[in-house]
Amino acid sequence: MKINALSFGRKQRASASDGSRPDKPLDAAWIVLEAANDLGDLATVEVCRRVIDAGLNGRQAAAYDLHVISEYFR
Repeated sequence: MKINALSFGRKQRASASDGSRPDKPLDAAWIVLEAANDLGDLATVEVCRRVIDAGLNGRQAAAYDLHVISEYFR
């Protein structure tokens, strides 16, 4: 069963019409954080926190962490 962002009621932070592009890994990390937190998946919560922290501080997240985020709902 695949779950997408709309099933969590999350909306993109920016629309295509305003010329900016949402940060995909950061958006995905917030969605996965919400799901992992609901499921009590503490390891994934920590991965999400690292990705979010890196994104908010202008750093590149670790490749492994990004992989966990991108594969979470598969």
